[in-house]
Amino acid sequence: MNLQTVVNVATAVLAARVFGSDAIALLRRAAAMGVRVGVSELHRSDQRGGER
Repeated sequence: MNLQTVVNVATAVLAARVFGSDAIALLRRAAAMGVRVGVSELHRSDQRGGER
């Protein structure tokens, strides 16, 4: 593991400890929203005859 990965993991653990389950729920919602936006964009480009 490089130093940046260790820092990212430590920051995530600290945020989870400080903000508790609310932060985890918000992160899950943000991830789900990102997936929905990506899928929506894929469907939109397919309907327009998008580039492949």
